[in-house]
Amino acid sequence: MARPVILDVDTGIDDALALIFAHRRGDLDVRAITCVAGNTGVDQVVLNTCAVLDLLAAPDIPVAAGATRPLVEPPRDASWVHGAGGLADLALPPSARQPAALHAVEILRREILAAATPLTVVALGPLTNLALLIRTYPDVVNRIERIVFMGGSASTGNASPVAEYNIWHDPEAAAIMLNSGVPLTMYGLDVYRRVIADTALLGELKASTDPLQRAVGALLGFEVAAPTGETYANPLIGDAGAVCGLVAPELFEFETWPVQVEFARGLSRGQTLVDRRRTLGEDAVHDSRREPWPRIEMAMSCDAERVMALFKDALRPKD
Repeated sequence: MARPVILDVDTGIDDALALIFAHRRGDLDVRAITCVAGNTGVDQVVLNTCAVLDLLAAPDIPVAAGATRPLVEPPRDASWVHGAGGLADLALPPSARQPAALHAVEILRREILAAATPLTVVALGPLTNLALLIRTYPDVVNRIERIVFMGGSASTGNASPVAEYNIWHDPEAAAIMLNSGVPLTMYGLDVYRRVIADTALLGELKASTDPLQRAVGALLGFEVAAPTGETYANPLIGDAGAVCGLVAPELFEFETWPVQVEFARGLSRGQTLVDRRRTLGEDAVHDSRREPWPRIEMAMSCDAERVMALFKDALRPKD
C-alpha cells in the first residue's frame, strides 16, 4: 500500500527533482502539495510546481499557496542559485492547472484530518507553513506520522558559516516545528551534499529523447552565477534525497540527538545546534530551568552511489 504524503515545497531546482522522484514512485501517494516562499516568491513557487506536474502528466493533485514571507524576517530568495524563475531557466510551458482556493495551512489541516491513518509531511523549504499549521491547529499534531524535512546541519552551513538556508530563512518557524512533539527526521547538509550527478549521467540525461530526462539533465546541469561573478556547477539531487531517505532508509545512516535552533540575532542565527555530548554539561548542571531538547532522527551519511541509482531508476520511461 502506498504511503500517503504531503509535500511542502518552495519549488526551485531540487524541489522540482523531489516532485519528479515522488511522483514516479509507486509506493508514495501524494495527497497535496503546499507552497511556501523560499527559493523564490510563493506565487512563482505555485507556477513552478504546476509546470512540473504538467511535465509529469500528473493527475489533479491539490496545489496551494501558503506563507509569502517568514514569520519575522523579510523574504530573502535564492534566485541566484536557482535562476530568475527558480527552475534553472528551464522554459516549461505555463500550466493551466488552477491552485486551490484554500491557503496551504487549510489544505494541510484538511488532508491530515481526512487521512484514514496518520500521514507523513515532507517539508523541502522553509518551515513557515508548518509552524503556522501547528500554532493555528494544534489538534493536527497527533495525526502526523512524521515530518521529514530538508534543513539544518550538524556541521557547516550554506546560507551562513553555520546555518543551512531553509532554517536560516525562518528560524522561528523551525523552532516551533522542532518543539512540536511531532516525530521528526532531519535530512541536512551532512547528506545533502553527498549525492551528486557525475558528468556521464548529465551527458546521458541531456542527450536523451525522453522529455522528462532532458528536463532533469537541464536542472542538474544548471550553472550557478554567483554575485561575485563566478560560475560553478551544482549537480546535486538535493531535496530529492530527502524523499529517497523516506522510501529507502536502508541506504542511509541515521542518528538521534537533541537539537535546537538558534534564533537570537547574531552570527549564529539559524544554526541547528546538535548536542552530541556523551556526558552532562555545565549548562544542565547550573541551569535548573533548562528544558530538555527534542531528540530527532538525523541522516548523517548515506551510500551515495546507491541513492543516485535509486533516483535515476525513477526517471526511466514507464511502459
